[in-house]
Amino acid sequence: MTQLIDIWTGMTPARRAVAVLSVIATVVTLAALTRMVTQPGLALLYSGLEDGQAGDVVRALEQRGADFDVRGGAIYVSRARRDELRMTLASEGLPRNTTQGYELLDSLSGFGMTSQMFDAAYWRAKEGELARTIAASPQIQSARVHIANAGSNPFQRDLKPTASVSVGGSGSLTAGQVRALKFLVASAVAGLRPEDVAVIDGAGELLAGDPDPAPDTAGADRADRLRDKVQRLLEARVGYGNAVVEISLDTETDSESIRERRFDPDSRVAISTETETRSGTSSNGSGEVTVASNLPDSETGGGGSSSQSSENRERVNYEVSETEREILRVPGAVKRMTVAILINGQQVTQEDGTTEFTPRTEEEIATLRDLVQSAVGFDEDRGDVITIKSMLFEEIVPEGTQVSDGWLQDFAPDPVSIAQIALLAVVALILGLFVIRPVLRAPPAGLSSLPAPATGAAAPEPEGEALTGEIADDDFALPDLPIISDFDTGGLPGFDGTDSGDDPVARLQSLITERRDEAVEILRGWLEDREEPAQ
Repeated sequence: MTQLIDIWTGMTPARRAVAVLSVIATVVTLAALTRMVTQPGLALLYSGLEDGQAGDVVRALEQRGADFDVRGGAIYVSRARRDELRMTLASEGLPRNTTQGYELLDSLSGFGMTSQMFDAAYWRAKEGELARTIAASPQIQSARVHIANAGSNPFQRDLKPTASVSVGGSGSLTAGQVRALKFLVASAVAGLRPEDVAVIDGAGELLAGDPDPAPDTAGADRADRLRDKVQRLLEARVGYGNAVVEISLDTETDSESIRERRFDPDSRVAISTETETRSGTSSNGSGEVTVASNLPDSETGGGGSSSQSSENRERVNYEVSETEREILRVPGAVKRMTVAILINGQQVTQEDGTTEFTPRTEEEIATLRDLVQSAVGFDEDRGDVITIKSMLFEEIVPEGTQVSDGWLQDFAPDPVSIAQIALLAVVALILGLFVIRPVLRAPPAGLSSLPAPATGAAAPEPEGEALTGEIADDDFALPDLPIISDFDTGGLPGFDGTDSGDDPVARLQSLITERRDEAVEILRGWLEDREEPAQ
């Protein structure tokens, strides 16, 4: 501390000002660098918001005193508070959806409202409701729906409604999701078909979904479901990660329709019976026909004959047994199923305390096979095959380094911040090496104006060597100093008029040791004296 005071005392006012300004600049630079390094990283809170929505979010952040930064159309907050702020803003309904739905109809009044105005408001409200429903999907951030309704004009025919949907999100939509959006809009509008709905993404590209899933896709989905079912069943016994299941399904890919009609003649049923009976009588004489026989009172004639007849007729109606069957075979039916299961061996402790893996027993394999057969619907007549083997799994060595939380987790600056930190570090280094260090190491201003030594004095020290305050024991000759008459020597030998016979250097060292304070004051007076002494 004394050395710094001496250096400060020996500086000129200009050097003092330069030193003070350099120290202040270095401190400010180091403080700014420390603040930038220790400042928590910013994370994205919301992006792609409309001006009104962004204003509401910024106002809510200012009320909570949260640090935020607006970059273009995105809002960044502290990484440590991002999740907390999202949940808090969501509880308050922020960012608020500006799309209005059926509440738009609440503001309508019957006075002065025409049917065309009501229809326009109704379709606008329906579009808003559909947009809200679509935007509720996690992969969709914004949605707009436009419906072209044919109206109720009786003079217009063959007009079908159409619709278009514009979606914007962070990820691409799959074909199934696009198809779901089409059915969602088509189901909300009467007479609208899914193929009449156009879906456009944020890049302006038309998204088309497959009308029906392919048969191969349906079979793959069924195989995945069966594999997950068997995997859960086996892992409950052998443990997680100790079973690998693969299922292959051979499915029908063709559709077929069969109509069959059969008649069984041996199986008949009487449905009606009809019975008819006829009877009659006839007579005849001799059999000869003459004129006398035709006279009224004729006694001529021969003997006659008579006959009587009867007829019965029965009709029975039968219905023959008939069987009519129609078989419709659609793609996706399972023709054959193959199941392959690989089970890891079990760890067994030996008598010496060591552990080793051994395959599963046959009894356990048989029990697991029965469980799998019941789970997948095994059919031996269909040609299904189930194969279960127990083998030792190879240990998987993780590649790379394991990710762990560290102090650099929250430090994720952007390139601009890295450039600013590097620039401030360079400035601080320059100020420290080329400004402060030379100023502090410069010799005091009083050393350049020291009085010249008297005759017989030793040569002064070379310029640039600092004073150490120690008197060397080499050839050093004191100058002829004037004797101060009123100076109290304290009875020291050599200063009271008596000769001690000692070396003068030894006497001076003894004097400085006894009167250190007075010697320092004398030396300081010599250093501060800037006038050239008279010769």
